[in-house]
Amino acid sequence: MPLHSTPPASMSRSRASSNDIQSLADQMLRNSISRSSISSTSTKVPSSYSRSNASDESTSNQTGSPTGPNRLSKLRPPPASATSSTSSVARSRLREVEAERDELLRAVEAEQVKVSEMRRKADEERAVAERIKKEGGVSGLSPSDAKRRVRDLKREEIAAGFETPRRSTVGLFKVACSTDLLFLIDTTSSMKKYITAAKDQVKSIMYDIKKTFLNEAEVRIAVVGYKDHANNPNIEFLDFTTSAEQVHSFLDKLTAKGGGDTPEDVLGGIQQAINASWKHQTRCIIHIADAPPHGRTFHDYDEDEDDYYETGSEPHRLTYKPLLSKMIGLSINYIPLNIRSSTDRTVYLFSKEYAAASSDCKLLSSNKYYKEASSELRISNNLRGGGRPRGPTSAKGELLFEELKLGTSYSALRHLVVRSVTSSASRTAVRLSAAASRTSSAGGLMKSPLVTYLAPIKEDEDRVDKICLEEITPQWDTPGWLDERLVVQGFSPEVIVHGANTLNDMMADDKNIKLSITDLTIHKRSKPFAQGEIRLASYARVAVSTNRFVAKSFKKDGKGLAHLAEDMRCQTLCKAFALEFNALVSSKHSIDFIVTTCLKGMSGTSAVEHMSLEPYIHGTYIKYNNNSGYVNQDIPNDEFNKAAQAFSHFTFERSSGEFLVCDLQGVGQVLTDPAIHTLDPNRFKLVDTNLGEDGFKFFFAAHDCNKICEKLELKSNKEMMMSNSFRFRDLWPTLDKTVCCSNKLCGKIVSVSISRKSPELPGYHWCNVCWPQLSASRVDWICIAPGPHHEFNVSRFFYESQGQVMPRKCHKHREKDGTTARTAVVSRSLWTVLKSATRKKS
Repeated sequence: MPLHSTPPASMSRSRASSNDIQSLADQMLRNSISRSSISSTSTKVPSSYSRSNASDESTSNQTGSPTGPNRLSKLRPPPASATSSTSSVARSRLREVEAERDELLRAVEAEQVKVSEMRRKADEERAVAERIKKEGGVSGLSPSDAKRRVRDLKREEIAAGFETPRRSTVGLFKVACSTDLLFLIDTTSSMKKYITAAKDQVKSIMYDIKKTFLNEAEVRIAVVGYKDHANNPNIEFLDFTTSAEQVHSFLDKLTAKGGGDTPEDVLGGIQQAINASWKHQTRCIIHIADAPPHGRTFHDYDEDEDDYYETGSEPHRLTYKPLLSKMIGLSINYIPLNIRSSTDRTVYLFSKEYAAASSDCKLLSSNKYYKEASSELRISNNLRGGGRPRGPTSAKGELLFEELKLGTSYSALRHLVVRSVTSSASRTAVRLSAAASRTSSAGGLMKSPLVTYLAPIKEDEDRVDKICLEEITPQWDTPGWLDERLVVQGFSPEVIVHGANTLNDMMADDKNIKLSITDLTIHKRSKPFAQGEIRLASYARVAVSTNRFVAKSFKKDGKGLAHLAEDMRCQTLCKAFALEFNALVSSKHSIDFIVTTCLKGMSGTSAVEHMSLEPYIHGTYIKYNNNSGYVNQDIPNDEFNKAAQAFSHFTFERSSGEFLVCDLQGVGQVLTDPAIHTLDPNRFKLVDTNLGEDGFKFFFAAHDCNKICEKLELKSNKEMMMSNSFRFRDLWPTLDKTVCCSNKLCGKIVSVSISRKSPELPGYHWCNVCWPQLSASRVDWICIAPGPHHEFNVSRFFYESQGQVMPRKCHKHREKDGTTARTAVVSRSLWTVLKSATRKKS
């Protein structure tokens, strides 16, 4: 190896140890010294010695003499001066070689340090790259992408508006409330006083029904009187008529006599009722009786007390199941008025037939079979947040089967009949509205509800595919239980500070109901826990927050993002009404609405096209009213029930007859899925529950003002609705500033004075649930801006609560490149508003 040669590249890149380098250098030194000694010796030998040596060597070779020892023995030692000179040169050369060796060692060591530094930096780069990859490489939504999303939503809303013109609900109120009311009366001897009560009150009943329905409904009344087979006549019948005088006259001629054994010909009376000329959509039978039908199936009497003890042995051979099936097929609501316990089993058996057809069935708690009925009657699934509805599910499109107590208070008959008819009409309205909605969504136009005959329509939750639902308690904190990961994007309500004009602005134009862009990662249970006709509800959480949610997705090709955004705007407006309502009432009457976020799955990440996300609220759901005249009368003294009814009235008054919020249900004081009726046919026309002016009529037909309405000084009432001449309260108190929690996925109403605030986030307000998550989710994040790598501390929860992707640059670099602003898609952000207000104040 040449003395000054450069080590191979492989050597310089190797991870040789110091010992290896030292050995290499020593070997090079020995080689160099050896070559130097030989070179010096051959150089310093005298010419005579060389020539003599050459001659001897030549002679020896010619004679074949050995050359080794013999040759060396002939050599004479060099002179002393030559030896000294050789040693000096060798030492000098040795020093040079040692110097070269040291230089080489230093070079190799420097190269090793350099390689080690390069490897360390490469490892750091890889670690940083891996961390950035783990943290997420997306740096947020660009302004151009934000504008594109807004344009896409607007285009979809315009297209949806053209494709779904506002379905006409004009005349729905009159059609739904026009009633066929049939009195089915036992006219044997024991019933004389009840026949008299019915005769005396029939005029008042007809008057009350018409007044309840704002004098717009046509009410027809029929009467079927029945005795027993041995009586003549056995059946007496007056077909439907609008004349109260004619009904009064017919009842006056009925004679209470006959009977014989205890049971009566109840089934014969029902058959005659079925054969009446039913016409109107709301159909109701009021059954007044104190004895069961014949047949041991219906009673516990001894055989000698029933002339037709074997069921079906009566002369007409009628049995109850086919008769009730026909009643259900005619959409007849059935109201048995209890007088004695002898009819308990009959009512129970009849209720089972109605329950099998998904009707809303209620028995008196005094009925001997009440417990059995409670365990057997249907409990509907629902799309709420985890509880079961308490009280009636009425307010929906089911038929009504309700046992009511008549007792000895004959004057109560009037109230019971009007209540039953009102409840029945509400159900009819739901079915008619649902039919119109399905017709419209199928591409047809419903000319008028009058042309639609409705067979019994099951409640939405029953017209569903057979899907296996989650029945176990949600395992929120079990790793992997929420087994579906969805990357979604969409829109959420923009959080703003509500001032004196906020509600007015929202009522004036949808553009003032602000939305903001949202990007989220959702972890959802693949198995739904509830379902409706077109949607499934599943337990869900977002990536960072500990809050619990419900994700609602369409089963098939359902509504799009535009429809979900319309629903979201409705709920946002409802919350604005609630903010003002709460400022006027006591805390026990305050109301809040959950917020919803409308989302769609990003291409290639999920089969879910469109979905909504809303907070999960656990508990028992209570229905307070609906959008077509139902009012919860089962808990009349409940303070929040009173507040809910007053709130609906307040929204109509506060908007001067432009809006009415109804369809109120929820857990505790938190409500969900409200409906809004609008005077303007172009507002919220994508929402099926908006019944317009007819919706106003449904509300006032069923509403009775309570003490909260009086405290709020509400002036509008039913009489004004009939005359179409309204007076409204003119002045409303100035509100204290109220906000919603700045977590856009929470949105809980909080007072500015008690909300939690952070100096690092000026202008943001947090509820007690979201506040601790701000600090609990703080992490050190790597800034990806050019230059040396450095970290910045950030709250993951904050950005998720704003629907934003975590920033990839520190605040300083974001300020430099101007990409930090993330404003509402149709308005300035809260931050912009606050800065503007600060400048004005300055």
